[in-house]
Amino acid sequence: MRILVTGGAGYIGSITTRVLLDAGHDCVVLDTLEQGHVEAIDPRAGFVHGSVDDAALLDACLPGCDAVMHLAGYIEVAESVSEPEKYLRNNAIGPLVMLEAMKRHEVGAIVFSSTAAVYGEPESVPIREDAPTRPVNPYGASKLAFEESLEGCRYDHTIASIRFRYFNVAGAWPDGSMGEAHSPETHIVPRVLTALRDGQARFEVYGNDYPTPDGTCVRDYIHVLDLANAHHIGLESLGAGGRGGVFNLGNGQGYSNLQVVRTCAEVSGREVEITIGPRRAGDPAVLVASAEKAEAELGWRPERGELAEIIGDAWLWHLEHPSGYR
Repeated sequence: MRILVTGGAGYIGSITTRVLLDAGHDCVVLDTLEQGHVEAIDPRAGFVHGSVDDAALLDACLPGCDAVMHLAGYIEVAESVSEPEKYLRNNAIGPLVMLEAMKRHEVGAIVFSSTAAVYGEPESVPIREDAPTRPVNPYGASKLAFEESLEGCRYDHTIASIRFRYFNVAGAWPDGSMGEAHSPETHIVPRVLTALRDGQARFEVYGNDYPTPDGTCVRDYIHVLDLANAHHIGLESLGAGGRGGVFNLGNGQGYSNLQVVRTCAEVSGREVEITIGPRRAGDPAVLVASAEKAEAELGWRPERGELAEIIGDAWLWHLEHPSGYR
């Protein structure tokens, strides 16, 4: 298959592109490079510098494509709270131009990178796909809005879609050649590992008054390579005529922020002093997935589920690439 990978220069997008290429697919990466890195793009892939809301550019990219892997988008919860219009425009409104172009060029399949943030504060955990969707931040609301646009396409039978709701993604390509490199970095695993690598002995955790066993947020962590493999499986399911739908991607177990920091220290062999700061705006207390549907309907299950293994791969990346891709 020939696949347009939007956001293919980013953390998840670049690793997913490599997985697709290794499986024999042909990929074209579309990325603004606002957050991505051209150095992260596999040289076997084509590259187009641009955005999903550029109709003329899409008219040049989409002919000959069989599917779209839509991984582009803004992802920072706190920023979405301070700049909600930016997130709605980029994550929900702009991609509608892409859907229109897909229809023009009869590209009838899309795999979409959504988020567990669409659930908001869950009524029960682990969270199933039929749980109420009540986002507590504009990031989650913007992703849910585009999910609903894709659901609308189901009624006119033009575009089949799989919407993957990610939980917390971490880790790196196991040989340390590809990994997470955001600027600024807000995700806890790379922040802790970078601090430890650079000799900082103190790390601040956001809030310790949540209704959880140790008072800090609890999250489900999934290895980025497991995530990329799920996208490959989802794509091939759509290509074989699968009905698509919404699927959670996670490990089904939660780790608190304190557990994550301590595991980072253990894996790195460094010591860390944990301090407590104020809560971060828009953070639900607990997000843990039920991924049973993905296993039952797609045949996917995580192979790298241990937190220490996920963090170990990320640690190798940060040790070998202190400046990221730069």
